[in-house]
Amino acid sequence: TVVTGVLRFGESYLTESVSQDVAFDMRNEVYAKLQSLSFSYHDRAQTGQLLARATSDVERLRRLTGRGLLRLVDSGVLLIGTTILLLRMNVPLALASLAVMPVIFFIMRWYRSQQHPRFRDRQNKMAIMTSRLEQNLYGMDVVRGFAQEEAEVGRFRRENQKVYDVSQSIVRLGSFTNPAVVLLASAGAVLVLWLGGRLVINGVLTLGELVAFNSYLVQLVGPMRRMGFIVTMIGESQASAERVFEILDTHSEVQDKPGAATLGDIEGRVEFDNVSFGYLQARPVLQDVSFVAEPGQVVALLGPTGSGKTTITNLIPRFYDVTEGAIRMDGVDIRDVTLDSLRSQIGIVMQETLLFGSTVRENIAFGQPEATQEEIEAAAKAAAAHDFIMGFPRGYDTDVGERGVTLSGGQRQRIAIARALLLDPRILILDDATSSVDTETELQIQAALSELVAGRTTFIIAQRVSTVRNADLILVIDRGKLVATGSHRALIRESGIYADIYHRQLRQDVAETEVI
Repeated sequence: TVVTGVLRFGESYLTESVSQDVAFDMRNEVYAKLQSLSFSYHDRAQTGQLLARATSDVERLRRLTGRGLLRLVDSGVLLIGTTILLLRMNVPLALASLAVMPVIFFIMRWYRSQQHPRFRDRQNKMAIMTSRLEQNLYGMDVVRGFAQEEAEVGRFRRENQKVYDVSQSIVRLGSFTNPAVVLLASAGAVLVLWLGGRLVINGVLTLGELVAFNSYLVQLVGPMRRMGFIVTMIGESQASAERVFEILDTHSEVQDKPGAATLGDIEGRVEFDNVSFGYLQARPVLQDVSFVAEPGQVVALLGPTGSGKTTITNLIPRFYDVTEGAIRMDGVDIRDVTLDSLRSQIGIVMQETLLFGSTVRENIAFGQPEATQEEIEAAAKAAAAHDFIMGFPRGYDTDVGERGVTLSGGQRQRIAIARALLLDPRILILDDATSSVDTETELQIQAALSELVAGRTTFIIAQRVSTVRNADLILVIDRGKLVATGSHRALIRESGIYADIYHRQLRQDVAETEVI
């Protein structure tokens, strides 16, 4: 009993330890893979699906690699060992008792074939339900603003009902299979008692031999019952494994080419050479775009919504690879250098500002975790963020909440600008970075940026001509084509599209002034 207790403790501890190690490694692998996959993958994937695969699917695999595999080995050894003992004791009786085994294995195989697609379907539906929940929580203000609480509850209930229906079909299948296996195993025992009893009466077999034989046969029932449980676990884990390895086996569309060089310090010359690109092959977003941004220039991109301005800036750090043509940085094709060395030269402020659920300091220092407090404050001052940060009770230690929900849109954007400036990049990309700030704050940011962009190649995407009129080079984009380039004065004279945008906004500003 003491030895058994020690061994069972060791079994339990080691099994759980191994399964936790497997889950730990797999979660890290999935997360690292998600970090390395290209933007195009994340454009297509649903967040809830990825969350479900990284959590619940990995947990199901953990259960199999722990108790599941141990029980499988345990049951297999006991099944084979007991069968050998039965055959050595009495071959005719053993063959009679094992006659039901082929039927049991057939049922198990059929059960697994029916079970696997149901488990996969349930996991997919569970992920869809998780996505629904995640989107609803993220857009709670929109749901309540449009008084759609009941409608959203109904949508979630329908997704939940789908998960419930598939789960019930799995339960019904198991409720039929497991009793059938036990019934067949018991039928074998009954057959042994009947045949063995006749052999005892006829003096061919002793009563002790029959009792011993029956005891071994009863020992077979336990592994058979556990096999049903294990088959269920295997089917469930197989569906989860397929979903997890779909991520791990995914080939990233944007990755370092073999032998890619490290991009050293650059001057910041960016050249687009007949660049074409489409998120879908049949729908090009950019067509034959060519221009050169010299080191230290401020390049503004202007055009209607959906014209391709953001796409141009997304191609510079290789968030996507061009379909045709080439992008060169200081004369080097960016596809020939490593992604890390390329992106370390670029500071970006996205159109949709995202802050992490941590402190103001950690958000600003996200790209430079080792930055000093003085460097963080300098970046914040340059982005016109220092004053409002110091107005918080805890200053730079203030928690911004999930996605920066406790801050206004303008505050989030100024912290994002500070985050980019702290990198001291050679190339700076501002994707409509002043869209969520008022005119006064915009002027403050522009005044600060006018000094900081010196010596950097800066790309500015803006909707207002007032934001870009002082740029060294203005690119006018329309329907994915570069239709005009030049300075503000030159474009007013030479570009009808630019002049139309300028005068339309000028009339709008005058009208707003008259109203005030």
